[in-house]
Amino acid sequence: MENAGYTTVTRQSGLQREMRVIANNIANAATSGFQQEGIVFSEYVKSVDGASSISMGQANARHTSFSQGALTQTGGQFDFAIEGEGFFLVETPAGQRLTRAGGFSPNAEGDLVTADGYRVLGPDGTPVFIPAGADDISVSADGTISSNGDPLGQVGVVQPENPQGLVREDGVMFRADEGFQPSDRGRILQRFIESSNVNPILQLTRMIEVQRAYELGASFLEAEDERVRQAMRAISQ
Repeated sequence: MENAGYTTVTRQSGLQREMRVIANNIANAATSGFQQEGIVFSEYVKSVDGASSISMGQANARHTSFSQGALTQTGGQFDFAIEGEGFFLVETPAGQRLTRAGGFSPNAEGDLVTADGYRVLGPDGTPVFIPAGADDISVSADGTISSNGDPLGQVGVVQPENPQGLVREDGVMFRADEGFQPSDRGRILQRFIESSNVNPILQLTRMIEVQRAYELGASFLEAEDERVRQAMRAISQ
């Protein structure tokens, strides 16, 4: 295969990856706290002995958009949303993770947990506990939870040291390998949930563009294959 063919194949591979990412974004357009992903194409240029250099395109890097999703009022007393920057801190079997999904509830032991049963943590890493029978629950902007005016605990809001270094582990969970710290750049709203920041219309438009680009690349590969076949037939005659 000549350089043009190799270049097109790497481009096709990248377009396939982008199509899968777009499809995942669309599938999670209604998932609370979901952060949209995108593919970053990069070019590698390598010199070749006795010939001109060759460039290859790859799409192995992913970019996550941390723009604010729409805040939807739910009325649930344990539904929280962060307005501004920051993430909720939760405890999973694999360690502490960050998320923007704030649909919480107390479990049978009184720990505030996520929909998956992971405990919500305070800024110091301790679980948030809601005593049985606690009523008139209110949450201040800094995450302090009170019952009838008496403080019960605080929901932590943290900021990763490197937001672009976050590793997505599931739809709404992120791992911060470079660490994180308490943040005051976001305020917590009670009885609200942050919706996905995916714009389905833009994603569908991009999906059509990627599909057309892939079909164009496939047409080029077919034409290139036919050209090589004709050359081989001419040589063999």
